[in-house]
Amino acid sequence: MNRLSYVVVIGLIGLAACVPAPTASYGVTSTVVATEPALASCALTPVIPPTPPAEVPGYTQLDESTGLHVTGTMQVIDVQTYRLSVTGKVDRPLTLTYDDLRCMPKLAEQATLVCPGFFQDEGTWAGVSLKTVLDLAGMQPGATELKLVSADGYATTVAVKNVLAEDNLIAYEWEGNPLPVLHGFPARAVFPALDGNAWVKWLVEIVVN
Repeated sequence: MNRLSYVVVIGLIGLAACVPAPTASYGVTSTVVATEPALASCALTPVIPPTPPAEVPGYTQLDESTGLHVTGTMQVIDVQTYRLSVTGKVDRPLTLTYDDLRCMPKLAEQATLVCPGFFQDEGTWAGVSLKTVLDLAGMQPGATELKLVSADGYATTVAVKNVLAEDNLIAYEWEGNPLPVLHGFPARAVFPALDGNAWVKWLVEIVVN
């Protein structure tokens, strides 16, 4: 397992670009059916899902239990029914379980999430390279962007040219433990070279356009 270190500091660009306003919860739904099995089974250590906090800090406020700042609308997602769909301009649409992600090659990155002008959160994130998932799906030539969708209704787009580096992750761990519920459990995007608005929490869908 390779460990890369990234510290990204980017100039001020305003709150809306980094921390979208809270939205209503849409839950987790998926109508996508994988055209073929995504992965063979593998030996995994059982995961005890993290518990939601009794009190949720205010928006953009510090979560003292982790040292991370709060954005988005917290989602409590059943790991047994969680699915991440990969659709759009791909040869093999995927519906991935939490354990599917854990069965793929694991990378860890020490990276700084930067919300310009508001906060910087440092930590070690671990998961599967986004490129590995896109390769599994067979991203088609001519694709220009990815739409990343959160279970809380937030969505953003990222140019394909910015997502193919190995250090861009679909992370399911933070500091060696499952992601905290407030910060994206079961899975979130981690883009060390991009602003925090691209680090979508509670990631449930990737659409290749």
